[in-house]
Amino acid sequence: MPTILWLRRDLRLHDNPALLAAVADADDGQVVPLVVVDRRLWSLDAAPRLEYLRRSWQRLDEDLGGALVVRSGDPVDVVPALARQVQARAVHVAAATEPYGRRRDAAVATALGAVPLRATGSPYAVGPGLLRTGAGTAYQVFTPYLRAWTAHGWPAPAPDPGPVSWLRVPGEPLPTAPSAPARLPPAGERAARARWAEFVADGLHRYARDRDRADLPGTSRLSAALRFGELHPRTLLADLAGEDPDVVRFRTQLAWREFHADVLWHQPRSAHESLRAQVPDDAWVTGAAERTALTAWADGRTGYPYVDAGMRQLRAEGWLPGRVRMAVASFLVKDLHVRWQRGAAWFAARLVDAEPANNQLSWQWVAGTGLDAAPYVRVFNPVTQGLRFDPDGDYVRRWVPELAGVPGPVVHRPWLLDPPPAGYPAPMVDHAAERLVTLEAAARLR
Repeated sequence: MPTILWLRRDLRLHDNPALLAAVADADDGQVVPLVVVDRRLWSLDAAPRLEYLRRSWQRLDEDLGGALVVRSGDPVDVVPALARQVQARAVHVAAATEPYGRRRDAAVATALGAVPLRATGSPYAVGPGLLRTGAGTAYQVFTPYLRAWTAHGWPAPAPDPGPVSWLRVPGEPLPTAPSAPARLPPAGERAARARWAEFVADGLHRYARDRDRADLPGTSRLSAALRFGELHPRTLLADLAGEDPDVVRFRTQLAWREFHADVLWHQPRSAHESLRAQVPDDAWVTGAAERTALTAWADGRTGYPYVDAGMRQLRAEGWLPGRVRMAVASFLVKDLHVRWQRGAAWFAARLVDAEPANNQLSWQWVAGTGLDAAPYVRVFNPVTQGLRFDPDGDYVRRWVPELAGVPGPVVHRPWLLDPPPAGYPAPMVDHAAERLVTLEAAARLR
């Protein structure tokens, strides 16, 4: 009897424990590789991510020699139907950890009846929910979590399964994704592994120094590959041994992603609700004022060049450097006084790499509403951030053509020029004044 390998956030053939389990469990070694076009997710306004996913499925099908089975519909119906069709012995998956995935898998397991749904591994090096404090509680702060995560460790990459007998079953053509940015990164496991090898050879040694620079290619650009499991973090960690500052910094970034997944595991409401308040409810703009602020921010027309460059890059590429994400998020929440949920929803619709844990909890970090918030009100200065992390203005000039002729760092304060650059808006708010509004609102809550 064959087994089914239902691929979700593990779109790879290397370092895949669920694949090994599916091969070992099949009586005759035959495995049906399945992806389900879940219409509930496919209907979301997330064109860049859906197009990237479609391309990743396409690359995976090529690696499988055309054996990938594509089925559309509700997984609760699709997976049991395929199991009955091929008389599957079991359905194998990597465990889902986000709230929707956990509910979906519980429903599918029930619908499968006597056919077991067997979960092996997860999308994380240390599965969410595994680590506990000495008191047996979930971690509330990142630094103690990082120490526990490092001490716990993770297994070596899983071995390759060797030749697999893929059982060919009729499926459907890959779906068509909504219109998406043209400049998406290459999708698929082979592209991800090549990018990682390139980064280790020629980028990792500069990571601690360059990772925050918007004007330099200082990051690995592997966030989408991690989000869809084209690479497992365990694969990366195997190349990140030792205490070199660059290695430690990269490892720490992986740990942040896993901390956020752990928080979401224990507190599913954190995907939509603030875990703590930083300002009173009446501090947020609403109605027409909120819509006006969101539109200017999303369109990259705030009058603050570093913020506008980031929002325009997001539209064009479906990606942003981490430091720019923090700056644009802080501007929306702390300068424009728009609730973090609105910005998180925009990122979720535009980012190729958006995942519920890292996207939502990163916004909560910036907003000061998460578990690991600072003991003070964190407000990013959009000019200072630009001067520090785009010191010559190259990033701004790349993404804001109205300022392409403004030389040097003055591009971060174009309102100082006489006359100001034509076609570029004046600042929509005074940062210094809005910072005080935020601080005063936080003081009122205290």
